[in-house]
Amino acid sequence: MLALVLGLMSFSAIAPVKTLVSNVKKETTKTTAATIVWKAETIDVGEIPQGTPKAIVYEFKNTGKTAVVITSVQGSCGCTATDYTKEPVLPGKSAKVTATYNAANKGGFTKTVTVTTSAETTPKILTLKGTVI
Repeated sequence: MLALVLGLMSFSAIAPVKTLVSNVKKETTKTTAATIVWKAETIDVGEIPQGTPKAIVYEFKNTGKTAVVITSVQGSCGCTATDYTKEPVLPGKSAKVTATYNAANKGGFTKTVTVTTSAETTPKILTLKGTVI
């Protein structure tokens, strides 16, 4: 009888712990939600002449309630130079990341730019593509 009573009491003690863990997960999801919206994540530049660098501008808007800082921007190869807004982007404001592709080799290309911000836990991968003629 004692074992049955202790067994039933242990089940009632576990249920609130599961609820607490579930609530913590919900709160974490809310606070890490992205607060920036990109105008375009993939840009096709079409045909560009060989030997002429092409600048591609990616724009985003801070839709959150706190300032966003771009902490890192990295091109996928040495053929893509990057530049970005260095100052914090206030709520409701927009900013840009520029990738300049060095069109040295003829043919199709697809390159990426990895952007890390204070607003997202995982970096955003932006894509640029086209054909060098």
